[in-house]
Amino acid sequence: MTADPAHDVTAIAALLRRACARYGGADGEIHGLHRLTGGATKQTWAFDWHGDGPPQALILQRTARAAAGAAGRAPKLDARQEAEVMRAARAGGAPAPVVRFVLQPSDGLGEGYVTERVDGETLGRRIVHDAEFAQARQLMARQCGEILAMIHRLPTQSLSWLCVLSPADELAVYGELLQHCGVRHPALAYALRWTARHLPQHWEPALVHADFRTGNLIVGSAGIRCVLDWEIARIGDPMQDLGVLCMRTWRVGGAGEAGGFGTREDLYAGYESVSGRPVDRERVRFWEAFGNLKWAIACARRGSSQRPDRSPASLELSAIGRRLEEPLWDFFSSVAGKPAGST
Repeated sequence: MTADPAHDVTAIAALLRRACARYGGADGEIHGLHRLTGGATKQTWAFDWHGDGPPQALILQRTARAAAGAAGRAPKLDARQEAEVMRAARAGGAPAPVVRFVLQPSDGLGEGYVTERVDGETLGRRIVHDAEFAQARQLMARQCGEILAMIHRLPTQSLSWLCVLSPADELAVYGELLQHCGVRHPALAYALRWTARHLPQHWEPALVHADFRTGNLIVGSAGIRCVLDWEIARIGDPMQDLGVLCMRTWRVGGAGEAGGFGTREDLYAGYESVSGRPVDRERVRFWEAFGNLKWAIACARRGSSQRPDRSPASLELSAIGRRLEEPLWDFFSSVAGKPAGST
C-alpha cells in the first residue's frame, strides 16, 4: 500500500525542505515535522527549520481549494488572499501570524503558506476554564475590543478584491445556502423573517474578520498573542465581529458573555478606546442573533451532507446536524432579550 502524499510525513518534509530553501535563499533541514489537531478545512503542521542561522519555529498551513458560497457571493479566500489579509492586519498593528511565504504549484504541496509559529493555547475549553489562564481571562475581553478596532480601521485599498457584503447580502447568502441543502424547519423560517425585519440600515464598511472567536485566538499567560483563521474575511459591518465573539456557542461553557472569558463592558471599552467611536450595542445584539442563525444553517447543511450514494457524509457531520436546536435556542433567547442559555 502506498502512502497518501497528503498525509505522509516523509514526503511532505522533502517537499517542504525544498520550498523553505527556495524562499529562504539557503539550504537547510526540516526537524520535528508533525501535524497539529483541529481544523476542519485545513491541515496545520508544525516544524523547525534549520538553515544557515538559528533554528526557526514555523507553521505550514495547507488549505483546501477556495470555493464560492451561495451564488458566488461569499467566497472563501484562497491561500494567497488570506496571506495578504494577514500581512495587512499585521502592518496595521493587529496580532496576525507573520507570513514567511505562500506556496506555489511547483512546490507540490497544494495551496497554503508558511508562517512563524506562536506559542500558546488555542483550545477554547482550556482557555476559559483552566487556572493557568485565570490572569489572561482578566485581560482578554478588553484586548479583543482593542484588536477588533485595529482590524476595522485598516485601509483596504490593497485588498480591493475582498467581497463586500451588506447585512442584506449576508442574509441572502445564508438564505440561499439553507434553501440549497433542502432542510425545512419552522424555527429557521421565523428566524430568517425576523432577521430580514431587523437588518441594520446604517453601517460603515470595514474589514471584518468574520470568525473572531474563542478557538481562533492563541492565548498565553498575558492574554492574546495571535489571531488565526482569516479565510472568510470580507468588507462588512464591523459590529459583526463583536456579535460573533459574544455568541454562547463560542463561549465553550465559560461564564463571560464575551468569548466565555470576559464581560461585554470590557470588550466595548477596549473597542472604544482604540476606535474613538461608541459601540452600537443594538447592532452587536443583532449580529449575535444573526450569528446564531448562521450557525444553525451551518448545522443543517452539515447534517444533510451526503456521499454520492446518498448515504450520510460522515458520523461527525451527522452529529453536528443534530446540534441545530442549540443555536436556534440561543437565537430566540437573544431576540427575546434573555441571556443565552437561560430558561
